[in-house]
Amino acid sequence: LGVGLTSDGEYMDVQMNGSYSSKEALERLNAVMNQEIQVKSYVELDEGSKNAMSIVAAADYCISVKDGYPFLEQYEQKFDDFLTQKEIIIRKKTKKSEKEMNVKPYIYQVAYTEKDFEEKTGSKVDHTVADIYDNGCKIYMQIATGSVVNIKPEVIMEAFCKYAGIAYEPFAYQVHRREVYADLNADTKVEVEKYGKKRNLVTLESFGHVIEG
Repeated sequence: LGVGLTSDGEYMDVQMNGSYSSKEALERLNAVMNQEIQVKSYVELDEGSKNAMSIVAAADYCISVKDGYPFLEQYEQKFDDFLTQKEIIIRKKTKKSEKEMNVKPYIYQVAYTEKDFEEKTGSKVDHTVADIYDNGCKIYMQIATGSVVNIKPEVIMEAFCKYAGIAYEPFAYQVHRREVYADLNADTKVEVEKYGKKRNLVTLESFGHVIEG
């Protein structure tokens, strides 16, 4: 997770010789956890399971406009228009170079209210820690993330601002990650555009099972 971002859905792999039940482990961990950090789930993976971060394929985000920064009054319609373009080209930086990339195939879902987004993704977040701003300007998006294709919501917002003819202010947006997914249909041997069309996204948590006491 990048500096300055908040999240409801971060995952960590831990290898242990033994374990408490999921219920007791959660209680013990949260009793000594740092302020503002809470462990929400504790599950066991089957033997031979892949590392969680190695199978990440997508993530849900909520991008909020911070108070005090100007933004489009009817941004929802403008963003819908932005998505109807044949291509959405961004400049993606790597360690050695910079290249152009069409990110449109990797924007899977977009909504402007939490309710609509949850209906589209089928994923619900209880007790979010996302910051709330008085202006209420939010864009929810599910985008490709991971080792095959890794799109940051910030570059999409920058491309949108360019399309809308407004200045992109990096500090105007609070990026909040809601959930992280694996793709059961992912196959790195085929073209990404092809597997993207038949994706079957599931939360990383779904790969584990609760340890009973």
